[in-house]
Amino acid sequence: MQILIPHAERVALLLIARKETVALSESSTGGLITAALLAVPGASAYCLGGVVLYTRQAWDALSGFHVEILKGFRSATEQSAIIRAAFVRDRFKAHWGLGETGAAGPKGNRYGDPAGHTCIGVSGGAESAITVRTNSNDRLQNMYAFASSALGHFEKVLTQ
Repeated sequence: MQILIPHAERVALLLIARKETVALSESSTGGLITAALLAVPGASAYCLGGVVLYTRQAWDALSGFHVEILKGFRSATEQSAIIRAAFVRDRFKAHWGLGETGAAGPKGNRYGDPAGHTCIGVSGGAESAITVRTNSNDRLQNMYAFASSALGHFEKVLTQ
């Protein structure tokens, strides 16, 4: 977790300075992004919370979720990451949403993406998405790499 804290601190400072909030939708990071943001003192000023949407059952359990939101978009794509970011932003009434969806490993996902593949989307004052590939099947290493990339990408969006 310690390797994520410097990233989270920079994001926290930006959000606090802007008086803005974020909500998160995570999949293969398992909540690490949210945990890193919450580890920074004063998190309640900028982090409204997060959800881990790891399975279709998790999506179906969400109040107000309609499957049409995901129609035409498969998981682990930049479009899906932005949909997740926008969905959680709207549900939490945050300024920003951050969505992550991928395959941590040790195997790829059912869509043919290899282990070490994730997509990260940001939705708010701007929309942006990136694809990250670590070329590794080390599940834990990938989870941290994905979370680090997500925080770094969000920081970049906030400073543009």
